[in-house]
Amino acid sequence: MRVSCRVVRAVAVAGILAAGCGGLPGAAPALRPGTVSPAAPVSRVLTPAPPAPARGGSAVAVYRARTSAIPAWMRRRMIGVSWRPDCPAGLGRLRLLRLSYWGFDHAAHQGQLIVNASAARPLARAFRLVFAARYPIRQMRVVDVFGGSDERSMRADNTSAFNCRQIPGTTAWSEHAYGLAVDINPSQNPEVAGGAVDPPAAAAWADRTRHSPAIIRHGDAVWRAFIAVDWQWGGDWATAKDYQHFSANGR
Repeated sequence: MRVSCRVVRAVAVAGILAAGCGGLPGAAPALRPGTVSPAAPVSRVLTPAPPAPARGGSAVAVYRARTSAIPAWMRRRMIGVSWRPDCPAGLGRLRLLRLSYWGFDHAAHQGQLIVNASAARPLARAFRLVFAARYPIRQMRVVDVFGGSDERSMRADNTSAFNCRQIPGTTAWSEHAYGLAVDINPSQNPEVAGGAVDPPAAAAWADRTRHSPAIIRHGDAVWRAFIAVDWQWGGDWATAKDYQHFSANGR
């Protein structure tokens, strides 16, 4: 049966439009006050990402990063949760950084980090390099989604930055309390100190001979991305190892 050129053209156009829907979405839509941003889709089993599409292909995702003041509704949600008046970084010094990342499902997503204003540009640059390397991140949500609990955020394998908290077991402020540190994929990159592993459920990942695209190692693409912006890695510490942790001053 012959098919008219008009029908063929219509099918071709529909195919192009459908392909365009699979790329990276634009900036995250504005959320109504009091709502929570949805979790990024994740896969149950992490496998190596497929090769990037050929240059010029319609499925190539573009990295996007945008820095803004923290919206009023988000500031209200932070107060008494991830931020309080005695925190070393005032709300006016913090920014909302929205940026692209590759998920465990090999799709591009938009994540959110609260960071110090001085850290927004270097972090946007570092995550651009991380994105180019197609390093997978399970999810990237502000810690307020987890009630300000670092433990809950880590158990969810969430990548996050600002949280007004002290270094466990001390009265010293964590670099996260300044918005000058980020923790990446804590389940695959736990903190290991004195035989204790945090999060505890990630104890098996203290064995750094295990294989996963989400593991961070000295000299790999993630390590090089942060070293390029003069941030340092907790996995390079002499005693305790915090494999998820990057910070501006190395602490």
